[in-house]
Amino acid sequence: MSGEGGQVIRFPATGKAPARPVLAASVAVFREGKVLLATRTKPPADQLWSLPGGKVEAGETLEQAALRELEEEVGVSARIVGFNRHVEIFGRNAAGEVTHHFVVASFVGTWLSGEPQTGPEAGAVMWADPLKLGGLATTRELSDVLRRARSILGEAGDGA
Repeated sequence: MSGEGGQVIRFPATGKAPARPVLAASVAVFREGKVLLATRTKPPADQLWSLPGGKVEAGETLEQAALRELEEEVGVSARIVGFNRHVEIFGRNAAGEVTHHFVVASFVGTWLSGEPQTGPEAGAVMWADPLKLGGLATTRELSDVLRRARSILGEAGDGA
């Protein structure tokens, strides 16, 4: 979906259906009241604004994965403040078969260093007001994830 209650976006199936969900992690990084967003460059969320993140590798914690992906995708370092929530992302083809299924552990963090850079996985980057995404095409549930992230940041007494 896109934005708040937007349209369902169907993605073409490539290869066979996944045997099980893929575990991933992301982080909502705050700096001076703004949150870091990046556009995806690959399906299933190609050209949609989202949080930096990606697949968890064997032997790393969810937090480690979120911070590694942040550094790899946009060149930013952060400190994890807390866990936000999980988000499930899945799609089906025209026959109703599952084409992809990700379970994303979403964290909240504060910026430490680095200026956001585009790259192979981040087509564009920006610091945005987490409560005013306007007409941006976003991944499903991003608005809710950001509202909760901002609240968690406030509860932690970290006004980044």
